[in-house]
Amino acid sequence: MSEFTDIDRQEELDSLIRDIRDTLSRDRALDRMDWEEPEAIDEWLHAQYLERLARRIEPLHSADVAQILESLPQDERLTIWRLVQADRDGDVLLELSSSVRDSLMEAMSHEEILNAASSLDTDELADLAPDLPEGMMQDVFTALPIDDRQKLRYVMSYEEDTIGALMDFDLVTVRGDVTIEVALRYLRRMDSLPDHTDKLFVVGRDGLYEGVIHLEALLLNDPETRVAEVMKTDEIRFHPEDKARDGADAFERYDLVSAPVVDEIDRLVGRVSIDAVVDFIRESSDEERLSQVGLSEEEDIFAPVTKSVRNRAPWLAVNLVTALIASQVIGLFADSIETLVSLAVLMPIVAGMGGNIGNQTITMIVRELAFRKLGGGDVRLLYGKELKVALINGIVWGGVLGLITYLMFQNPGVSIVMIAAVTLNFLSAAFFGVTIPIVRTRLGRDPALGSSVMITAITDSGGFFIFLGLATLFLL
Repeated sequence: MSEFTDIDRQEELDSLIRDIRDTLSRDRALDRMDWEEPEAIDEWLHAQYLERLARRIEPLHSADVAQILESLPQDERLTIWRLVQADRDGDVLLELSSSVRDSLMEAMSHEEILNAASSLDTDELADLAPDLPEGMMQDVFTALPIDDRQKLRYVMSYEEDTIGALMDFDLVTVRGDVTIEVALRYLRRMDSLPDHTDKLFVVGRDGLYEGVIHLEALLLNDPETRVAEVMKTDEIRFHPEDKARDGADAFERYDLVSAPVVDEIDRLVGRVSIDAVVDFIRESSDEERLSQVGLSEEEDIFAPVTKSVRNRAPWLAVNLVTALIASQVIGLFADSIETLVSLAVLMPIVAGMGGNIGNQTITMIVRELAFRKLGGGDVRLLYGKELKVALINGIVWGGVLGLITYLMFQNPGVSIVMIAAVTLNFLSAAFFGVTIPIVRTRLGRDPALGSSVMITAITDSGGFFIFLGLATLFLL
């Protein structure tokens, strides 16, 4: 029997999305038809269509339901959302992007949101809390047991980019002075193990963390052996204040499935599991890609036009200003362009290639800054390396463009200017490609936010100025 791969599952999901859209389209077409008994027939057919869709959606994983919702326009999204069983609302909301989640919660009643939130575990509720309507959080607190309230306050006291915000409290602990047989009997009495359980956490009677014992050790060692004899005390552990990015790096480096979280006195307070880390990496990656071009997570592909316009306006305004600056630079050399028309043909090439170099450099630096803090020596090393790379690329690709320019215009002077302009613009792009994210980081800002817009503005204006300036000095 062939395996059911992730590709097969995705193809099946894509097919279901197409079927849903076709079904809803037919349903809308029937609404517009002129029936002899319009209300009765329309209601019956509408109910049949929705019932069929509900049966197909019911067995799906919450993440698959979320993907379907994100793939639909707003009106169709709301129709499918109403077909999701109420007891799954919370799980599906967690899987959605912030923008889609907000659009659905706007259509939910206060009671529906409260019921959805109440169905979640404490750590999951902490993830949903920032998106809850204003004033809703107090009602959620009131509905929780006292222990869960304390846990929720504890998790929410940490910033979103810390380990404390990622940790959960669903873990299994044992004492080091019991035997493996006792630990196994304890596990057998449980209905199920927490997701991603690859180890048990060993604590003393005072709750202080002592180490971990992997499930493999429980199964392969003599049942009469004490847990303390086979537990590991050198496993990676985190503190709630640690940066989530550092935690993600550790999970990747050491192939972790779960890890303990301890407080300042080494008391075990929770754990971090691989699913939370993967979600953090995915969300961080999405935010980084959007922020580089001045967008935010608040907008999804089917967002209302007015919301998309507001979301994109600030950086478009910045881009307008930079474009005006570039046009003014060109205007300074209008006489040169009129005298040597080939300059108008060639100057976009210099600016465009410089922008590409700048974006490559910024992407590398932002990626590095995401994983670690760069010291003074690191920064100097980066400047040196990127400027050398830019110089070599400038000479090589400037030479290629110089040759092409000569073949096009039979003017060796223009070819030499092209080589020099490309090289200088590459060096400028590399310099600012390192400078922009580092300066933004030291100012406490997101290094990726709008970086693509800024470097493009610099390389456009700078490229025009360098190329036209050199041509004016040496050719006219």
